[in-house]
Amino acid sequence: MTETVVRLLSEADVDTYWTLRLEALKNEPESFGATFEESVNTPLADVVNQLNPSEDSFVMGAFAPHLVGMVGLYRRNGLKLRHKGTIWGMYVAADGRGKGIGRALMRALIAHAVSLSSYEQLVLTVVTTNDAAHSLYLSLGFKTYGTEIAALKLGNLYLDEELMALQLILSTVV
Repeated sequence: MTETVVRLLSEADVDTYWTLRLEALKNEPESFGATFEESVNTPLADVVNQLNPSEDSFVMGAFAPHLVGMVGLYRRNGLKLRHKGTIWGMYVAADGRGKGIGRALMRALIAHAVSLSSYEQLVLTVVTTNDAAHSLYLSLGFKTYGTEIAALKLGNLYLDEELMALQLILSTVV
């Protein structure tokens, strides 16, 4: 059995990352706000910019031994919102599922966000029909705080998204 290595992605990973990202958009269109059709012609320079890790944005990748999973985080803009990070693009390829790779990716993302010490809350959305992802997020401590009705429209199909948050720092709420 191959050991899974989870790490920050960088510019050096652009080709394998972009191949997996396009696979995700093509194979699981109901799971993402972006579409394959919109993304396929994205200039590689724009993709490289996504992969330059900073305190405001990063992408984690899981290798077993090739890239089989990814998840990103970006900081909210504005002084009153900078304490929040938004998780996006969570995907594990079919050959990596059922092996704990999604959990390893999320744990690594959370640990890295905590290490940056300026994130107090992580938020994400998950399509309400994605039971596996929903269960994973609940098991990691995420709490549901709402549902966006018809958040995504895929052809004539409307998909609801559950809004979830993980508090990294608990403070007094006024």
